[in-house]
Amino acid sequence: MAEKTTAEMKPTLGLTGLTMNAMALIAPGAFLWLTFLIQATTGTTAPSMWIGIIIALLLCLATAVCYAEMAKLYPGTGSSYYFAEQSFLNHDKVWRYARLSKFVVGWGSHLYYWIYPGVMVATMGIFCGYLAGTLWPSFMSASNPGPMFMMLVGVVFSFGVAYIAHRGVTGSTAVSIAINVIQISALVVFAVMAIGYRMNHPPGTQAFQFDPTSGEAYTYEFATTKTVVNGQSTDTIVRDANNVPQPKLDAAGKPVPFFISYPTSDASGNFLSHENAKSVVGIHKMGWAFVQATVAILILVGFESVTAMGGEAKNAERDVPIAVIVSLLVQGCFCYLFEYFAANYFLNSGYSMASATGSAAPIGDMMIVVGDALFGQGHGRTFMLFQAFTVFLAIVGTTLSCINTGARVTYAMGKDEEVPEHFGLLHDKNLSPHRAIWTLAVISAVFGCLALVTVFGDASAPADSVIAALPHGFFSSFGYFSHDKLAALPNSLLTITLASNFGTFLLYALSCVICMVAYHNHPKFKVVRHLVIPVFGLLANLACMAFYLVGPFMGFGTKMEPLSALGIALVWAIFGGIYFVRSSKKSGRTTFIENNSKAMAS
Repeated sequence: MAEKTTAEMKPTLGLTGLTMNAMALIAPGAFLWLTFLIQATTGTTAPSMWIGIIIALLLCLATAVCYAEMAKLYPGTGSSYYFAEQSFLNHDKVWRYARLSKFVVGWGSHLYYWIYPGVMVATMGIFCGYLAGTLWPSFMSASNPGPMFMMLVGVVFSFGVAYIAHRGVTGSTAVSIAINVIQISALVVFAVMAIGYRMNHPPGTQAFQFDPTSGEAYTYEFATTKTVVNGQSTDTIVRDANNVPQPKLDAAGKPVPFFISYPTSDASGNFLSHENAKSVVGIHKMGWAFVQATVAILILVGFESVTAMGGEAKNAERDVPIAVIVSLLVQGCFCYLFEYFAANYFLNSGYSMASATGSAAPIGDMMIVVGDALFGQGHGRTFMLFQAFTVFLAIVGTTLSCINTGARVTYAMGKDEEVPEHFGLLHDKNLSPHRAIWTLAVISAVFGCLALVTVFGDASAPADSVIAALPHGFFSSFGYFSHDKLAALPNSLLTITLASNFGTFLLYALSCVICMVAYHNHPKFKVVRHLVIPVFGLLANLACMAFYLVGPFMGFGTKMEPLSALGIALVWAIFGGIYFVRSSKKSGRTTFIENNSKAMAS
């Protein structure tokens, strides 16, 4: 493979290209489909889903300001890693800590940049499993796809996206622009339809209820019969040979219509739906909102990715700061808040939060229901498949943007020999950090598979009757245990997501500190932008990190997933410390810089 250590990245990206690359990573099409499921399974905190996004958004806006301000001073490749070095080197008092600070930031950022693509790989596996079950229900269950099938898709997808990234950033930008336009348009259409469905179906009117086995919505009540599964008697829906649920019949032998309602909870206190729009945007409990925020950060990260492309920007000092803020405002303040409101407002007795918890793709299910209501029964699936195509593009764009960003941070560390120096090589023809890209492809595939091992563990464990009804086969049912065993295991997707999110909080907190260092005693120092906002961002990120530890013991959310995520972070930190000490000893470098020609005079 052709490569040269002297090759340099070419400045090819303008403001539009930079913004679109960041917006592709904050992809509402991919994350509404993905994260609604993850947030739905986070204990009993689902009622505070929308307000949790607000908290995460405020945190991200504060951090985005820090990134934008640092990009004005230090336009270049490497994002926070580069900023950490430059802010300390150009400071007259703390320059000795430049190497240590940049390694801590760079190593910590990899907890995010190397795990986050794995979450997206898992997402594509789940997404394709859902579609396979929708199109071929005798082969796969749409609501509960087979782990082996999802893993296979994830591995192929990881290397496919890496190949696109390997070809260079110019082609990646063209893909990102097209994907952003398509996905935003499609998701706005869905959101409008979901709100319209709720407004046109007041309590007591005939509506649709969704059946996860057949993947269709029906306007009648389902007939049930008593069956015994694993020694327990349970109500089972009566179905014909094609798995279509049969209607309950009244005394006259006619199907009993399904009348919609909006119950807030079931007999066990589990949340089902919102009674009104005010409930959707309500806090409910602050602890619930914080739990939701620790997950919602996943949908908003990516605005900082554009700072890793400073070396490929035509006017980095001007365009990168604008792209950071604009990408977050468009995707976060507009797309996500509107779409999450619509999805939560839609919930009802025909498709409740309990239904969403047990499905691989609750947003896809909702699309089928609203599609049937607007276009006629049976056409909802067609509408969902059209929307699914845009989601597929969004997941490609998100994963591509993330791999591009993560590889460039690794590339910057490789050039500095803080990680093996072969990561600091560029492809001679494509000028892409190909060694880092292909390494990240392998890591993404591994984390993607780990995220899919028990994707239906903990709160999302399906009932034994559902497991028994799965199509039997290595790709469709291998890996499913009994309900009790799955419920006792952590949800692997949530665990890997929280590990990535913990890395995000760590990186963002450090970046707020770096911003304060960069502008301390600087001629361009402004109190609000360079002290008040960074302090708020630092405290907000630290609060979310602390909630990983204390939240579960206060009764908020589940315990297994956040504590497992903390374990992953701790292992990564210990390994980083050992690697830093051993590599420093091997290369003869000191932890603290002894001479610095860049240090400013006091």
